[in-house]
Formats: sequence, structure tokens, C-alpha cells
Amino acid sequence: MDSRVSELFGGCCRPAGGGAGGALRGRGGAAPGSGSKAKKKNGRSRGGKANNPPYLPPEAEDGNIEYKLKLVNPSQYRFEHLVTQMKWRLQEGRGEAVYQIGVEDNGLLVGLSEEEMRASLKTLRRMAEKVGADITVLREREVDYDSDVPRKITEVLVRKVPDNQQFLDLRVAVLGNVDSGKSTLLGVLTQGELDNGRGRARLNLFRHLHEIQSGRTSSISFEILGFNSKGEVVNYSDSRTAEEICESSSKMITFIDLAGHHKYLKTTIFGLTSYCPDFAMLVVSANTGIAGTTREHLGLAMALKVPFFIVISKVDLCSKATVERTVKQLERILKQPGCNKLPLLVNSDDDAVTAAQQFAQSPNITPIFTLSSVSGENLDLLKVFLNILPPLTNSKEQEELMQQLTEFQVDEIYTVPEVGTVVGGTLSSGICREGENLVVGPTDDGKFLRLKVCSIQRNRSACRVLRAGQAATLALGPFDRSLLRKGMVMVSPEMNPTICSVFEAEIVLLFHATTFRKGFQVTVHVGNVRQTAIVEKIHGKDKLRTGEKAVVRFRFIKHPEYLKIGAKLLFREGVTKGIGHVTDLQAITTKENGLEESLGPGQLSF
Repeated sequence: MDSRVSELFGGCCRPAGGGAGGALRGRGGAAPGSGSKAKKKNGRSRGGKANNPPYLPPEAEDGNIEYKLKLVNPSQYRFEHLVTQMKWRLQEGRGEAVYQIGVEDNGLLVGLSEEEMRASLKTLRRMAEKVGADITVLREREVDYDSDVPRKITEVLVRKVPDNQQFLDLRVAVLGNVDSGKSTLLGVLTQGELDNGRGRARLNLFRHLHEIQSGRTSSISFEILGFNSKGEVVNYSDSRTAEEICESSSKMITFIDLAGHHKYLKTTIFGLTSYCPDFAMLVVSANTGIAGTTREHLGLAMALKVPFFIVISKVDLCSKATVERTVKQLERILKQPGCNKLPLLVNSDDDAVTAAQQFAQSPNITPIFTLSSVSGENLDLLKVFLNILPPLTNSKEQEELMQQLTEFQVDEIYTVPEVGTVVGGTLSSGICREGENLVVGPTDDGKFLRLKVCSIQRNRSACRVLRAGQAATLALGPFDRSLLRKGMVMVSPEMNPTICSVFEAEIVLLFHATTFRKGFQVTVHVGNVRQTAIVEKIHGKDKLRTGEKAVVRFRFIKHPEYLKIGAKLLFREGVTKGIGHVTDLQAITTKENGLEESLGPGQLSF
């Protein structure tokens, strides 16, 4: 993360000049390691002639991608070995694996005859049945391999919901300027009906009357889109309830619909920092291009290192030339030094599959979709992409997080009739079960209070166990809602959490009109924490200007907060913006914050 991101926040857009190489358009970009041979051999796709590279990158031991030259009539011993291998790949992909049939381990595209391919797919189905998984053929390609007989390679998606989960889950934050069509696109995806051109599709997403009246999102809402084991869309189109969607889906995409208007920027930042999205979808209107908060939202996603893809909406309102101009404008910004991304324009199903795989493997790839929520043009390509998109973290990282003590971030607080107080948020580490006793805090005077988790819901359906990385709502029964606030954490009593009012962070000042000095007040965002802090000291300097780095000491002006060293930090005040990470905490000790007393049996809320 460097000061070049400041160009996106400061509102200036430098021409790309020599910049990065030309945009990847569909299959035109050779895979890494393809070398110059890609130009010498031709491959044929179902879409016609194309220059496919004769090599894929060599197979990695880790990850969820497996190369197999052929799987024809394996012996029983070999079959058992193949099944064990499939279990490993599924575990690495947290329930998803991709098999490339007809490819050697070094990545050479050899291909199989039709008969060999049929036998190999039959074996693959047997393997999947053995582990309780389903397979879907993603695409087939013909390759030239010095043979008169047509030879194919086939790409297959294997999906199995892990035994300890109800479904695979990905969170996608939706960003973009006001009136770019974010809520309408989500309405079309999740409701299964196209828009009428006047915003009918978005009405079910709004939470407040003024949002319906103005047509502008001002709060954070969540929408779900499911895919079954065969890759088919599961949404509200068949009058399903949220519970039925969860039961019918093996993979769930949770969209976090954020506000586009500049006056709701703090809500958008809170959604990005506290809800821990896996990916971000930046929606750009084809007829207005990069306008308003688009560049700022792009900068936020980059500053917080959230991988993003771009959707150009409202293509039905524009001529082809206007759409192409918007695409070129985006490509120019993505390739400039501050971004250094490689755009990949998606025009076919084959492109969508390539985009999903390369996007997950390389942080520099940025897929671009052009679609319409009214005509439905290219909507299916986005669905194919979302269906195949793999999780960023592997099973090993997930296991490590689950073995830590429980820590749940409080992002939302509700009162539900006949249920009591309910909190929504994300479990950042550990495992949380129904009936578990936790402590919540810090309160305004720095204490932690005991409480009991009465029940858990994920995506509006009941759940007994919550695992690290999952978002959910927890019912706390009769616990007093007035004692809770956003930014608190619920942790295991054994954790002995540290809190602080003073902390230090290494920051980069992205944009500031004059100079940044001691005594300046900013709104600090660290995870789900959002509070005003005052600059107490800038180490080694008297003042900072745009683009400069420094270690700065901040003090919260209201109450102490629970922070961790290394946590990403974002601060803002008017046009002033900066990013960084926490480097040091001046922890309030147990005696200072009254933790011992607050955990005494006679003084706590249960």
C-alpha cells in the first residue's frame, strides 16, 4: 500500500502513458508460463478459432486445481488413491475443486480422444460419488497436438459442501457511484426478474421509506444468491423463502449493498471495514462513466486490499461506442501506476470461467462485465463467474482461525419481539455455539459484561455452530440493549481482552488540502471500530503533506476500544483521507479498566 493510491482519492486521473500492457480481452491473454509457443499453435474452442496456449502453469501441490492426463479404467488401488487426492483438493478449495482432464502435470495441453474423454469423465463421476460430491462440466476445448484425431481437454468443477458446513459462503461488497444501478442489479440477481427501467427491481432491497421515495440507498442491506451443486441459480424467483434458498443451495453469495452517495460515505467505509467482504463489485453506469464517488470507492477497495471486479451497467441506454468509451476509460485508470491492474473484458462463458480462475489466483487481474438489468444482456456471464469464484482463504488458514479463542465483532444491534436483544456481525476467530457464555465490551468505562448466546441464525436460517469467518446474528435474550454499541466485541472469558484509548499507527496521508498536524481530529475506522480520534504526536516530523508516511499517535476522544496490532486502519475528515496499520497499543491494564471487578459474579449482567 503506497501513496500512489492517493491519486484515486484526490480526484486526479493521470493518463496511462506507457503503463501496463494492453488489456486482456477474453482468451487473448496467455497463461503464465506459456512463453512464445502460444503464438505458434492454434487451439479451437466451441466459440470458433482462438489462440489457446499449449501450456498451462505447472500443477501446484497446494490449491484446488488438479491436472489429469486421463482416467481410463483405473485399478482399484489407483481409484482409491484418486479419491484420496480429490478429498485433498476439495479440502484445499473449502468444498470446490477444478479438474483439467487431458492435461499433463507440467501443464502441457495434450487432449484426449472422444472415447477416452468419455471414460475419464465416467471415472471422475465415480470418484465424486464416492466422496459425496457433484460435478459440472465448465467447458471443453479442442487442441492441436500433432494428431489427425480431434483431441479435447475438459474443465470440470467438483463441489461438495464440507461436512461441518451448511453451504459454501462468499461475501461480496457492492460499490459504485449514486444512480449507477447497484441496488437494481442486486434486485434482478436475487429476485430473478428483470427491471422495468424505472427501478422496480430494487424496491425489495430498501430498508427505509426515504430510500424508496428517493431511490437512493442510505443504509447497509444484505441480499443472498444461491447456487445448487449443479451450478444452477437459486433465488426468490420461485417464491422461495430465505430458509428454502439456504437449504437448496450448496454455495451462497451474500451481497452487501452499500451506499453510493458521498454524504453516506462513512456508512460505505463501515461496510467495507467491518463486514470483511471476500470481494468487491464496483458498478459503473455505462452512460455516465467514472463519475462522483466511483474513483473514491475504487481507492477504498485498493487501500483495504479487497479484490474487486467491475460491472458496467445500463448498456441498454447507450450506443456501442459509448460503452466502449467507458470500458477504455476504466482500462486507462486500472493500468495507471496507482492501480497497476490488468483488465480482463468478459464477452463469453469461456471468458467468465477464465476470469473467475485468474481473478482468484492473481490479485492484479480485474474482470470487467458489460450488462443490462433491463434487457438481461450478459447477466448470465456474471452468474457463471459468481458460481465458479473460489474462496480466497484455504482450509488450513480456516482451521488455524477456528483453533483460536472466540471473537465476534458487533456490527448491528436489534430488538426483536419475543426474542429480545439480537446482535449481527462476523466471527473473526474461534467457534461460537448455542448456549455459550461470552463477555462483551468494552463499555464506556472500559468494562466487559457477561452474556449468554441463546440462538444463532445465518442468512435467516437457524444454525447451531458458527465458525471463524462466518457472518451471523446472535440472540442474547433479555440482555439490556442500551449496554451495547457498534464496535464492541464478544470474546471468550479466557481471552482477557486488552483495550486502549491511545494507540500508534504507521500511516500514509492519501489526501489533505494543507498540512496534517498535531491536534487534528479525524474519524478512525479499524475493523468494526469507528470513533473520532485526535492526533497527539507525529514521530520525527512536525507536519505531514499528501503522500507522506509517518508513525502517528492517536487518542480516542470518547471511550476505549478493542484493537489489535497489525489491524488495517483508515481515517478521514472532510476531504482528508489516510490509510495504515496499527503498530502499538497503550493497553489499559486489568486494574485500570476494572475488569476484575466487572467480572465478579455479583456485578455482571447475564
